[in-house]
Amino acid sequence: MTEHPTSHEGRQPLAARPQEHARPRQEAAAGLPSDLPAQAGGPAAPGADAPLTGGGPAAPPGAPGTIAVAVSAQHPGGVRGGDTTARREGERLRFVGAATRRIARGIDLDEIVLGLCRATVPTFSDEILVYLRDPLPVGDERPAAPFVLRLRRTDRLRLSDLEGEELLLVPDPDPTPAAELCEVRSGGALAEVLRGVRPVFGDSAAAKTALTELLGPEHPLPGGLRAVLAPLRGRRRVIGAAVFLRRPERAGFEPNDLLVAAQLATHTALGIDKAVLYGREAYIADELQRTMLPDSLPQPTGVKLASRYLPAAETARVGGDWYDAIPLPGSRVALVVGDVMGHSMTSAAIMGQLRTTTQTLAGLDLPPQEVLHHLDEQAQRLGENRMATCMYAVYDPVSHRITVANAGHPPPILLHLGGRAEVLRVPPGAPIGVGGVDFEAVELDAPAGATLLLYTDGLVESRLRDVWTGIEQLRERLAATAQLTGPDHSPPLEALCDDVLDMLGPGDRDDDIALLAARFDGIAPSDVAYWFLEPEDAAPGRARRLARRALARWDLEELTDSVELLISEVVTNAVRYAERPVTLRLLRTDVLRCEVGDDSPQLPRQRRARDTDEGGRGLFLVNRLARRWGATRLSGGKVVWFELATPG
Repeated sequence: MTEHPTSHEGRQPLAARPQEHARPRQEAAAGLPSDLPAQAGGPAAPGADAPLTGGGPAAPPGAPGTIAVAVSAQHPGGVRGGDTTARREGERLRFVGAATRRIARGIDLDEIVLGLCRATVPTFSDEILVYLRDPLPVGDERPAAPFVLRLRRTDRLRLSDLEGEELLLVPDPDPTPAAELCEVRSGGALAEVLRGVRPVFGDSAAAKTALTELLGPEHPLPGGLRAVLAPLRGRRRVIGAAVFLRRPERAGFEPNDLLVAAQLATHTALGIDKAVLYGREAYIADELQRTMLPDSLPQPTGVKLASRYLPAAETARVGGDWYDAIPLPGSRVALVVGDVMGHSMTSAAIMGQLRTTTQTLAGLDLPPQEVLHHLDEQAQRLGENRMATCMYAVYDPVSHRITVANAGHPPPILLHLGGRAEVLRVPPGAPIGVGGVDFEAVELDAPAGATLLLYTDGLVESRLRDVWTGIEQLRERLAATAQLTGPDHSPPLEALCDDVLDMLGPGDRDDDIALLAARFDGIAPSDVAYWFLEPEDAAPGRARRLARRALARWDLEELTDSVELLISEVVTNAVRYAERPVTLRLLRTDVLRCEVGDDSPQLPRQRRARDTDEGGRGLFLVNRLARRWGATRLSGGKVVWFELATPG
């Protein structure tokens, strides 16, 4: 009896055919895998009266594996024997087709190796051991030396008795022992077999030595096991080896079985090559995406931030969604979320260029609508059909206001402290890259305790719902989450982001998702001091007196000496080049921040003064005494700022 090769692939029960239930169980087991090799156009199977070679001595008449011989002997001329041979060849072809299809279904390395094991055990062999090169070379890269093979997987099934005439295949907890690692010696028997590429029977002299080297001298094959050693060769080099084993009670391997092993090894090796290349591509794509997105978000004064990014699926890691938070002069912060159309390396590259352009434009302190206008021009310079949507918002913690401009992006949602979720009315605008359109900005209240949620359309749009239905569901989800924390407390940002993503259903991951949440704490008016100073010689002295009074009001007299010294230096530089009044602002938060603005666009630069120079040491003092300092160019001048740690 011969088991149909496609009736199972290593997991389903093997049932004898109804008309053959009366045959001995050993006969049914023997006919399962032994007779299933080859490919179309390969050598014909041995004649019905030919002995089984390569897998041990020929079986005596009536023994397992000799069913075809008995049938042929009853029909002189071999007519029935020819039919049996043709049937066996057809079964071999069907088995090879089914096995290669199963191997080809795998995407990653483990799936391909598992496909080989499940396709061959027990249909072709009772046990299989798969060794792969460690590490596996990728593409054209030079393989690592020395040549080391690592046991990747071993599968073995055994027959278990059941009531009736059925056979059940169950996992064997004691597979054939083998070495975990094998270093292939140059010029050794294993190296010669692998170099030959073709599968070989395990009872040949070269194969015996090669198997001993592969499995380890401390793990000899049990007596009676028949083996086929098949090198796994990819498109450029040998990347591993597969060992097929059969038990003594089963018919040995035939010459045509070598053709089957060669087919299986070839398809497996090519699949592994593709899987390794795919893994490298996925790694590169993942790294590209990570480098395009910010490693961490800043924590500017008066606002707390949290973010999330989810790719569309494991097979589409690279997308064009991005988010960013950019500190601006005056303790403000720019909040950005964008979405480049498409899912490819090109989309990610365009996203990276637009994000870099956004950061540069934000550093110039341009209004939000101007930032989108320049992004639109940049997208047109990148080429045709380079389109993206973008939301650009600037939050001012001092005025508790937010200015928003939109370029075809879904509207943001503002979650108020009492639990009310509001979809902000923002002009929709045209996507970036359309060209020839104007963008409009609106200024809205941003009360303390409120949370602004910026997101891409992947969060609210899918095949199962349109974008406005998704926005309404998101608004309701935010309101329900806020109700859980009570009317006097805002929900934690990180938990809020996780809860928002939990609303995604099984069919809602058609696009990648970028999410940026901002909690507005603001700066109280009592913690802000602001003055205008005329650009005259008396300005530094007046700045010191005003700062001293503010520090006394805030109980920060310990900082008076340092603040007066640093303010004197910064205001002196501002007065030297300014033509209009100089601005001085002190902010008390977790640190003391001082900002001095003037109408000169030239940024100060720290330099090392020579012993004979009368000036040039002001910024050196600022750098030594301040916790942090910096200078930012504005559309109408610049701002120089420094921070000092507050006592306690």
